[in-house]
Amino acid sequence: MRKLKAVPVTQKRAAEFVKEMHRHHPPARGDLFRVGAQMDGKLVGIAQVGRPVARALDDGKTCEVIRLCTDGADNACSFLYERAARIAAAMGYEKIITYILEEEPGTSLKAAGWEKEALVAGRSWSCKSRPREDHAPTCNKTRWAKSLK
Repeated sequence: MRKLKAVPVTQKRAAEFVKEMHRHHPPARGDLFRVGAQMDGKLVGIAQVGRPVARALDDGKTCEVIRLCTDGADNACSFLYERAARIAAAMGYEKIITYILEEEPGTSLKAAGWEKEALVAGRSWSCKSRPREDHAPTCNKTRWAKSLK
């Protein structure tokens, strides 16, 4: 059985991986930390963790997996969710969250010990006072969380 190994990843390499592999998001502009999954010496996935995008959740004790993508390697998603939570806990965070599309089952999150927290209505970031171009899905999403206390 091939084994996954956690490895550090530069922000530049994470952005390249996301640009190449992510189904529906562009690379994140910034993060607090990132971790890669390596198998047989090859990078097979990355997780980027940042401050919560939702201002109301940005309490200094919560962080968010803002990007997670893999090349399809078995168990890489749950491995990365678990490692991201472990690193966040070591840094003193009390909770970690992430969002997935409503139609996604969350199998990897369940396997990593996360729980469904809320259904969040989809919307555009664009508004009259600050027009923006949407680069990500605006459909409903499910917020998942893991307590790190």
